[in-house]
Amino acid sequence: MVGMMGGGVVMKGGGGQKTVLITGVSRGLGKALALELAKRGHFVIGCSRSQDKLKSLQTQLSSDDDKHLFFNLDVCSNSSVQDLARLVMEKKGVPDIIVNNAGTINKNNRLWEVPEEEFNAVIDTNLKGIANMLRHFIPLMIEKKQGIIVNMSSGWGRSAAAQVAPYCASKWAVEGLTKSVAKELPSGMAAVALNPGVINTDMLASCFGSSSSLYQAPDAWAPKAADMILNLTMADNGSSLSV
Repeated sequence: MVGMMGGGVVMKGGGGQKTVLITGVSRGLGKALALELAKRGHFVIGCSRSQDKLKSLQTQLSSDDDKHLFFNLDVCSNSSVQDLARLVMEKKGVPDIIVNNAGTINKNNRLWEVPEEEFNAVIDTNLKGIANMLRHFIPLMIEKKQGIIVNMSSGWGRSAAAQVAPYCASKWAVEGLTKSVAKELPSGMAAVALNPGVINTDMLASCFGSSSSLYQAPDAWAPKAADMILNLTMADNGSSLSV
Protein backbone atom coordinates (compact mmCIF):
# COMPACT_ATOMS: atom_id res chain seq x y z
CA MET A 1 0.00 0.00 0.00
CA VAL A 2 1.49 3.32 -1.05
CA GLY A 3 0.31 6.74 0.09
CA MET A 4 1.58 9.70 -1.93
CA MET A 5 2.40 13.15 -0.57
CA GLY A 6 3.71 16.26 -2.26
CA GLY A 7 2.95 18.11 -5.46
CA GLY A 8 2.24 16.44 -8.75
CA VAL A 9 4.02 18.78 -11.14
CA VAL A 10 6.55 16.93 -13.23
CA MET A 11 9.86 18.79 -13.43
CA LYS A 12 12.63 17.42 -15.57
CA GLY A 13 16.14 17.72 -14.24
CA GLY A 14 18.40 19.73 -16.48
CA GLY A 15 22.08 20.50 -16.32
CA GLY A 16 23.40 19.41 -12.97
CA GLN A 17 19.99 18.79 -11.45
CA LYS A 18 19.36 15.19 -10.48
CA THR A 19 16.40 13.21 -9.24
CA VAL A 20 17.35 11.23 -6.16
CA LEU A 21 15.16 8.59 -4.54
CA ILE A 22 15.89 8.01 -0.84
CA THR A 23 14.32 5.27 1.26
CA GLY A 24 13.98 5.80 5.01
CA VAL A 25 13.79 9.51 4.29
CA SER A 26 11.87 10.71 7.34
CA ARG A 27 14.65 10.68 9.94
CA GLY A 28 18.37 10.37 10.58
CA LEU A 29 20.70 10.17 7.61
CA GLY A 30 17.90 9.92 5.04
CA LYS A 31 16.26 13.13 6.21
CA ALA A 32 19.55 15.03 6.46
CA LEU A 33 20.56 13.92 2.96
CA ALA A 34 17.14 14.86 1.53
CA LEU A 35 17.33 18.36 3.01
CA GLU A 36 20.88 18.84 1.73
CA LEU A 37 20.04 17.69 -1.79
CA ALA A 38 16.91 19.84 -1.91
CA LYS A 39 18.93 22.86 -0.74
CA ARG A 40 21.27 22.28 -3.69
CA GLY A 41 18.38 22.29 -6.14
CA HIS A 42 18.06 18.58 -6.75
CA PHE A 43 14.71 16.77 -6.85
CA VAL A 44 14.00 14.42 -3.98
CA ILE A 45 11.70 11.41 -3.99
CA GLY A 46 11.43 9.90 -0.54
CA CYS A 47 9.64 7.07 1.19
CA SER A 48 9.17 6.09 4.80
CA ARG A 49 6.91 4.06 7.07
CA SER A 50 6.29 7.11 9.25
CA GLN A 51 3.43 9.24 7.91
CA ASP A 52 3.85 11.91 10.61
CA LYS A 53 7.57 12.34 10.04
CA LEU A 54 7.02 12.48 6.29
CA LYS A 55 4.55 15.32 6.82
CA SER A 56 7.12 17.15 8.94
CA LEU A 57 9.76 16.80 6.20
CA GLN A 58 7.28 17.92 3.58
CA THR A 59 6.60 21.04 5.67
CA GLN A 60 10.32 21.83 5.80
CA LEU A 61 10.40 21.65 2.00
CA SER A 62 7.02 23.35 1.55
CA SER A 63 8.28 26.02 -0.85
CA ASP A 64 9.52 23.25 -3.12
CA ASP A 65 6.56 20.90 -2.85
CA ASP A 66 6.03 20.99 -6.59
CA LYS A 67 9.47 19.45 -7.03
CA HIS A 68 9.58 16.75 -4.39
CA LEU A 69 7.50 13.63 -3.85
CA PHE A 70 7.07 11.62 -0.68
CA PHE A 71 5.44 8.23 -0.27
CA ASN A 72 4.27 6.44 2.85
CA LEU A 73 5.28 2.80 2.43
CA ASP A 74 7.33 -0.06 3.84
CA VAL A 75 10.18 -1.27 1.61
CA CYS A 76 9.74 -4.73 3.17
CA SER A 77 6.59 -5.07 1.07
CA ASN A 78 7.50 -6.11 -2.46
CA SER A 79 4.07 -5.15 -3.80
CA SER A 80 4.35 -1.68 -2.24
CA VAL A 81 7.75 -1.15 -3.86
CA GLN A 82 6.29 -2.30 -7.17
CA ASP A 83 3.56 0.34 -6.78
CA LEU A 84 6.21 2.90 -5.84
CA ALA A 85 8.15 2.23 -9.05
CA ARG A 86 5.00 2.69 -11.11
CA LEU A 87 4.09 5.97 -9.37
CA VAL A 88 7.63 7.35 -9.61
CA MET A 89 7.69 6.61 -13.33
CA GLU A 90 4.35 8.38 -13.80
CA LYS A 91 5.37 11.47 -11.84
CA LYS A 92 9.12 11.88 -12.36
CA GLY A 93 10.50 9.22 -14.67
CA VAL A 94 13.52 7.09 -13.81
CA PRO A 95 15.56 8.43 -10.85
CA ASP A 96 19.17 9.32 -11.58
CA ILE A 97 20.27 8.03 -8.17
CA ILE A 98 18.68 5.67 -5.66
CA VAL A 99 19.90 5.70 -2.06
CA ASN A 100 18.74 2.57 -0.25
CA ASN A 101 18.97 4.04 3.23
CA ALA A 102 16.04 2.48 5.12
CA GLY A 103 17.37 0.43 8.00
CA THR A 104 16.81 -0.82 11.50
CA ILE A 105 18.87 -2.44 14.24
CA ASN A 106 18.21 -4.98 16.96
CA LYS A 107 18.26 -4.06 20.63
CA ASN A 108 21.68 -4.85 22.09
CA ASN A 109 21.58 -8.56 22.87
CA ARG A 110 23.47 -11.80 22.39
CA LEU A 111 22.29 -13.51 19.24
CA TRP A 112 20.57 -16.39 21.01
CA GLU A 113 18.59 -13.90 23.09
CA VAL A 114 17.36 -11.82 20.11
CA PRO A 115 13.67 -12.67 19.52
CA GLU A 116 12.87 -14.23 16.16
CA GLU A 117 10.58 -11.31 15.22
CA GLU A 118 13.35 -8.80 15.91
CA PHE A 119 15.91 -10.74 13.88
CA ASN A 120 13.44 -11.01 11.00
CA ALA A 121 12.67 -7.28 11.11
CA VAL A 122 16.36 -6.41 10.71
CA ILE A 123 16.86 -8.78 7.76
CA ASP A 124 13.54 -7.82 6.14
CA THR A 125 14.30 -4.09 6.19
CA ASN A 126 18.07 -3.95 5.74
CA LEU A 127 18.44 -6.69 3.14
CA LYS A 128 15.11 -7.70 1.61
CA GLY A 129 14.03 -4.05 1.45
CA ILE A 130 17.04 -3.28 -0.74
CA ALA A 131 16.38 -6.37 -2.86
CA ASN A 132 12.79 -5.20 -3.42
CA MET A 133 14.00 -1.79 -4.56
CA LEU A 134 16.55 -3.31 -6.93
CA ARG A 135 14.01 -5.76 -8.33
CA HIS A 136 11.69 -3.00 -9.49
CA PHE A 137 14.02 -0.09 -10.26
CA ILE A 138 17.03 -1.72 -11.95
CA PRO A 139 15.00 -2.73 -15.05
CA LEU A 140 13.86 0.89 -15.40
CA MET A 141 17.44 2.16 -15.13
CA ILE A 142 18.63 -0.44 -17.65
CA GLU A 143 16.03 0.80 -20.11
CA LYS A 144 17.33 4.34 -19.62
CA LYS A 145 20.91 3.02 -19.84
CA GLN A 146 22.03 4.94 -16.79
CA GLY A 147 21.60 5.06 -13.04
CA ILE A 148 23.54 5.05 -9.78
CA ILE A 149 22.50 2.81 -6.87
CA VAL A 150 23.83 3.49 -3.37
CA ASN A 151 23.19 0.75 -0.83
CA MET A 152 23.84 2.02 2.68
CA SER A 153 26.19 -0.29 4.50
CA SER A 154 28.04 0.21 7.77
CA GLY A 155 31.39 -0.22 9.43
CA TRP A 156 29.65 -3.28 10.85
CA GLY A 157 29.22 -4.55 7.30
CA ARG A 158 33.03 -4.87 7.15
CA SER A 159 33.79 -5.75 10.77
CA ALA A 160 31.84 -7.23 13.68
CA ALA A 161 30.74 -6.41 17.20
CA ALA A 162 29.03 -8.21 20.04
CA GLN A 163 25.35 -7.58 20.75
CA VAL A 164 24.49 -6.57 17.18
CA ALA A 165 24.90 -9.83 15.25
CA PRO A 166 21.64 -9.47 13.26
CA TYR A 167 22.60 -5.96 12.16
CA CYS A 168 26.17 -7.03 11.26
CA ALA A 169 24.81 -9.99 9.30
CA SER A 170 22.45 -7.75 7.35
CA LYS A 171 25.14 -5.22 6.46
CA TRP A 172 27.70 -7.86 5.49
CA ALA A 173 24.94 -9.19 3.23
CA VAL A 174 24.43 -5.72 1.74
CA GLU A 175 28.13 -5.61 0.84
CA GLY A 176 27.94 -9.00 -0.89
CA LEU A 177 24.65 -8.26 -2.59
CA THR A 178 26.02 -4.98 -3.94
CA LYS A 179 29.19 -6.55 -5.35
CA SER A 180 27.20 -9.31 -7.03
CA VAL A 181 24.61 -6.97 -8.52
CA ALA A 182 27.42 -4.71 -9.76
CA LYS A 183 28.65 -7.58 -11.93
CA GLU A 184 25.18 -7.87 -13.48
CA LEU A 185 24.72 -4.22 -14.44
CA PRO A 186 25.31 -2.97 -17.98
CA SER A 187 27.67 -0.18 -18.90
CA GLY A 188 26.40 3.22 -17.81
CA MET A 189 25.23 2.06 -14.39
CA ALA A 190 26.85 1.55 -11.01
CA ALA A 191 26.01 0.02 -7.63
CA VAL A 192 28.09 0.86 -4.57
CA ALA A 193 27.98 0.00 -0.88
CA LEU A 194 28.44 3.12 1.22
CA ASN A 195 29.53 3.16 4.86
CA PRO A 196 28.27 6.49 6.25
CA GLY A 197 30.64 6.42 9.21
CA VAL A 198 29.63 6.72 12.85
CA ILE A 199 26.85 9.30 13.07
CA ASN A 200 24.72 10.35 16.03
CA THR A 201 21.38 8.85 15.00
CA ASP A 202 18.62 7.04 16.88
CA MET A 203 20.15 3.74 15.79
CA LEU A 204 23.55 4.69 17.19
CA ALA A 205 21.93 5.77 20.45
CA SER A 206 20.31 2.36 20.77
CA CYS A 207 23.81 0.80 20.72
CA PHE A 208 26.02 3.42 22.34
CA GLY A 209 23.58 5.11 24.71
CA SER A 210 24.47 8.64 25.79
CA SER A 211 27.97 8.39 24.29
CA SER A 212 26.40 8.60 20.83
CA SER A 213 26.32 12.38 21.36
CA LEU A 214 30.11 12.40 20.97
CA TYR A 215 29.75 11.68 17.26
CA GLN A 216 28.84 14.04 14.42
CA ALA A 217 25.22 14.92 13.75
CA PRO A 218 23.46 13.93 10.51
CA ASP A 219 23.29 17.54 9.29
CA ALA A 220 27.09 17.83 9.58
CA TRP A 221 27.49 14.55 7.69
CA ALA A 222 25.04 15.32 4.87
CA PRO A 223 27.13 17.82 2.83
CA LYS A 224 30.07 15.38 2.61
CA ALA A 225 27.75 12.49 1.76
CA ALA A 226 25.94 14.54 -0.88
CA ASP A 227 29.24 15.52 -2.53
CA MET A 228 30.28 11.88 -2.74
CA ILE A 229 26.92 10.51 -3.91
CA LEU A 230 26.36 13.17 -6.58
CA ASN A 231 29.80 12.54 -8.05
CA LEU A 232 29.57 8.76 -8.35
CA THR A 233 30.05 7.39 -11.87
CA MET A 234 30.03 4.01 -13.58
CA ALA A 235 33.74 3.79 -12.74
CA ASP A 236 32.71 3.29 -9.08
CA ASN A 237 30.63 0.20 -9.86
CA GLY A 238 31.12 -2.53 -7.27
CA SER A 239 33.05 -0.33 -4.85
CA SER A 240 32.78 -0.36 -1.07
CA LEU A 241 33.10 3.30 -0.14
CA SER A 242 33.07 5.35 3.06
CA VAL A 243 32.04 8.95 3.67
